[in-house]
Amino acid sequence: MLRACTPGDFEAIYAIVNEAAGAYRGVIPADRWKEPYLSRTELREEIDAGVTFWGCEIEGELVGVMGIQPRGEVALIRHAYTRPARQREGIGGRLLEFLRARAGTPLLVGTWRAARWAIAFYERHGFRPVAGDESAALLRRYWRIPERQVQTSVVLADRPPRGAAT
Repeated sequence: MLRACTPGDFEAIYAIVNEAAGAYRGVIPADRWKEPYLSRTELREEIDAGVTFWGCEIEGELVGVMGIQPRGEVALIRHAYTRPARQREGIGGRLLEFLRARAGTPLLVGTWRAARWAIAFYERHGFRPVAGDESAALLRRYWRIPERQVQTSVVLADRPPRGAAT
């Protein structure tokens, strides 16, 4: 069952993100890895900044989450994670298509350039990589991330934002 996450889901969201983000250890630049990958404080800041989480619940357990953050003429997919034991069951795809159907604006997702599996996931769902310079410009415009993360990330779009070249 797909549903909006509630404040009571905070600890489950935190656990899912950090459990699943373990896949990045040793893949992304070492200077960008930390434990926990997303702290409770950072998660609260994301929610306070307008990230709304949706989740997939199976047999009463939240097993996957995906956030969406409206940013004017686009919406960002944020913190899309599925518990490792439940990956490859289509949970992420269901959440993505659910949010995509409701967005009403182009969707952008930023991910690590080295996370080939994440890029392939979004491409399977119709997202396309944004050209290098434009990708960096979008990361600087819509995300609050350090320059080092801009340099090591890529943006994918489900359709070009107005005025963007993809």
